[in-house]
Amino acid sequence: MSPQRPVFVLDASLGVKWFKPEPDQAAALALLDRATRGEIALAAPAHFVHEVLSVVGHHYTPRDIVPAWERLKASGIAVLPLSDEVVAEAARQCDALGCSFYDALAPACASLLGATLASADERAHGAYPGVHLIPGPAS
Repeated sequence: MSPQRPVFVLDASLGVKWFKPEPDQAAALALLDRATRGEIALAAPAHFVHEVLSVVGHHYTPRDIVPAWERLKASGIAVLPLSDEVVAEAARQCDALGCSFYDALAPACASLLGATLASADERAHGAYPGVHLIPGPAS
């Protein structure tokens, strides 16, 4: 990730909107397009990729998973592994946001990177400072 580009850490609720028709899909796709053009950098916790590709396979067909993976790779998304630091920060975010550990992983990564959290899950992430919230129901 380039330090000159703004970094957005993605929650899977937003990534699902890239592939599944949902309200505010255009706003979610705008982030993906900006990343593909190199205007911004994207990062996400490791479970993001698994969850998004699972939704693609469920909503469409398993044959659609590989093209979706190719689109994710083209965005340059940095996949952040689970680590001691991420687990500790996610536990802190659980307490601060009142959300599950699973929902706290993206805010934890955003906090550790000093990045903007991008989410479509207002319930879990609406209280995160500076969150880039794409309205619409969470997936």
